[in-house]
Amino acid sequence: MVKKLSVALVLILFFSVSLMGRKISGIVMPDTLKSGSDTLVLNGAGQRSKFFIDAYVSGLYLKQKSRNAASIINADEKMAIRLQITSGLISGKRMAESTNEGFNKSTNGNTAKIRSRINRFISVFKSGIKKGDAYNIIYFPGIGIKVYKNGVYKITVKGNDMKRALFGIWLGRKPPTGKLKRQMLGM
Repeated sequence: MVKKLSVALVLILFFSVSLMGRKISGIVMPDTLKSGSDTLVLNGAGQRSKFFIDAYVSGLYLKQKSRNAASIINADEKMAIRLQITSGLISGKRMAESTNEGFNKSTNGNTAKIRSRINRFISVFKSGIKKGDAYNIIYFPGIGIKVYKNGVYKITVKGNDMKRALFGIWLGRKPPTGKLKRQMLGM
């Protein structure tokens, strides 16, 4: 009787946690992200820290889970990255600079073709950031990257080349940290 009760309790806890999402540094990353008629699943998530500051929690959402970074970067299908700011020390200017640096690393410095779109994308961060802000960055094939801040639509940036460069920031050969890349890949 006690053994059956213990098994039932473990199952209830497992399912309640999986319905709730994955908790990282006090932030719950939802298990799914609804995008139009599609539901994207959390592939993996982790904490971005820099100089002992926990900057943000990021999650990668895909149609189907994958650990193949190159396939994810190159796929022309709906996917998303969710960023939730976890520090009051992160300013819009700092986030824009860091993201710009990420684009340079992701493209090996070849940003000329997408420079105006990069500037448009990072303008969302320059408008101001505060602790707790959540960004849903969703790629729509044939449309581009739509950015939502705290559930409010901000901009669309066109191009699959831009999407590859953006997702390459976290999943490419020079990510902010190897640990964060592995976490977003569900490893």
